[in-house]
Amino acid sequence: MDFDSIYQSYFKDVYLYLRSLSANSETAEEIAQETFEKTLRSIDRFDGAKDIRAWLFTIARNAYYNECKRQKRFAVAEPPTQVADPQPTIVERVMDGESAFLIHQFLHDMKEPYKEVFTLRVFGELPFEKIAQLFGKSPGWARVVFYRAKTQIQDYMEELNDE
Repeated sequence: MDFDSIYQSYFKDVYLYLRSLSANSETAEEIAQETFEKTLRSIDRFDGAKDIRAWLFTIARNAYYNECKRQKRFAVAEPPTQVADPQPTIVERVMDGESAFLIHQFLHDMKEPYKEVFTLRVFGELPFEKIAQLFGKSPGWARVVFYRAKTQIQDYMEELNDE
C-alpha cells in the first residue's frame, strides 16, 4: 500500500474522529500526525484482512489514550465543553523570549529537513502544500516531518524543564 494515498484518503477521517474524542483541535491534529507516523512505521504489518480505516482508528484511539495518560488526565465519554490546553504550544514558546532562544539554539543543531520544514512552517507561516512543493514531496510528507521536528523540540524543552 502506498502511504501517501492512505494519508490523503484518510487523514481527514482520522482527524475528525480524534476531534470527537478531544475538545482541542490542536491536540486532535497532533495525535492524527502521530497516528500517521505510527502507520508509516508499521504499514508493512497491515495484512489487508481488515478495513484500513478501522485499523487507523484503532491506532488513533490508542494514541489518544496514551496522550491522556501522559497529560495525567482521563478520557471521558463526552468531551468537555472547551478546555484550555495547560501546556504552551511551540508557537507560544517561540514568542517567549527565553524559550525562543533555547528553541533557536536547538534548531541550530537540528538535522535537515526537520530544521527547514519547521522554520518554514512556524516562522515563514507557509502551508504544508507550499513546503511540499519546495522539497518536491507530498503535503503528507511535510506534515510528518513538521510533526517529528516539533516532537524533537518539545522533548528537548521538557528535558530542560526537568533539570
